[in-house]
Amino acid sequence: MSQVRSAYTDNLNFYGSYTPCELAATYGTPLYVYNENLLRERCRDLLNLSRHPGFGVNYSVKANTNPVLLKIIREEGLVVDAMSPGELYLDKLSGFQSSEILYISNNNSESELKNALAHNLLISVDSLSQLDTLGRLNRHGKVMVRFNPGIGAGHHAKVITAGKETKFGITPDKTDGVIALLQHHHLTLAGINQHIGSLFMESDGYLNAAQILLHLAEALPDNIFAQLELIDFGGGFGIPYHKYEKKPRLDLIELGRRLHAMLNSWSEKSGYQGRFLIEPGRYIVAECGILLGRVHAVKNNGDKRYVGTDLGFNVLVRPAMYDSFHDVEIYRPSDRRGSNTAPMLQTIVGNICESGDILAKNRLLPVIEEEDVLGILDAGAYGFVMASHYNQRCLPAEVLIRHDGTTDLIRRRETLEDLARCFDSRASNEQS
Repeated sequence: MSQVRSAYTDNLNFYGSYTPCELAATYGTPLYVYNENLLRERCRDLLNLSRHPGFGVNYSVKANTNPVLLKIIREEGLVVDAMSPGELYLDKLSGFQSSEILYISNNNSESELKNALAHNLLISVDSLSQLDTLGRLNRHGKVMVRFNPGIGAGHHAKVITAGKETKFGITPDKTDGVIALLQHHHLTLAGINQHIGSLFMESDGYLNAAQILLHLAEALPDNIFAQLELIDFGGGFGIPYHKYEKKPRLDLIELGRRLHAMLNSWSEKSGYQGRFLIEPGRYIVAECGILLGRVHAVKNNGDKRYVGTDLGFNVLVRPAMYDSFHDVEIYRPSDRRGSNTAPMLQTIVGNICESGDILAKNRLLPVIEEEDVLGILDAGAYGFVMASHYNQRCLPAEVLIRHDGTTDLIRRRETLEDLARCFDSRASNEQS
């Protein structure tokens, strides 16, 4: 392979025994590629945050729901959540038992709540209305309540999940209403949880919010506090997306030291003997995934150079939806050296008929040519799970680089026939 821009993945041996060009040729593009070793390493990073006997990690599966990855995550000792019947189905398909799954959702229909209850799951509710509904469906049962600590964090307003400007959680001033509904329906408050947002890179906000949740717990009436089994501090652990700018990582050593001390001290003071969970999604899977695509056209409109690829926002929506940054690597077969790799400003776009279909805008990169393969870094979280059929394009394949460098196809590429599998065939035949 001609090394146009690949220092990051070269250092990790990300692609194992293959080159990205070989993977693109074998499996086609767009293609999500995951690295098993990196996935396991990230699981262990978070499990090692605290040695407190009740500490654990709850992987937020909405970040990536591929069952093969979920099985690896279970092997590493993590539990999971679900926020829909579909996520619950995939959790079960991956081997997780009901005792290893939390149902953490919002604005559920009665049928969804009944489905979660049928699987004997602990359900988190985030409004008095939902607490009342669940109470009617599950009198004398257990419940988890999501509180809004009033502290939000995140790289974009759309991913901040606490504070006054979000839909999530019950504010602490409504605790009396929670207690009244618990008593009315004879419910046991088995857990409390929160989530402040996504992609925080400093630990202070997270730890401050954790303290608020602990203060809320200790302010509960003694009889309710004594029944508490689980305190979930939420997730939002960030990763450095600017890999080539050497953006520093979240300092897990400092975070772990402070979190561990907090859990030990508070448990000793309060007498709490239940579990503590953190709820990461992105940190677990983002860096273990790279999206490969191929360049099909390059052109200049005025003084702007556009690089046209098969990586539309139907495949990776984060840049269009959140203005998210993903670093880009450039791979070229060894028989195509190229004449000019001096950096220049280029805008990488997809093949969707929308002016907002931009993957990377005005990036200073080596000159990209037709037939180059691009690697979009840190695409393992909120990548494939947010992909769509817009413009009726088929969903991509997913490949796993195993610990020994070999590959497994863990999701086949969709076909055109797959696009029609949910339609009524009789209606289609009548039209034809």
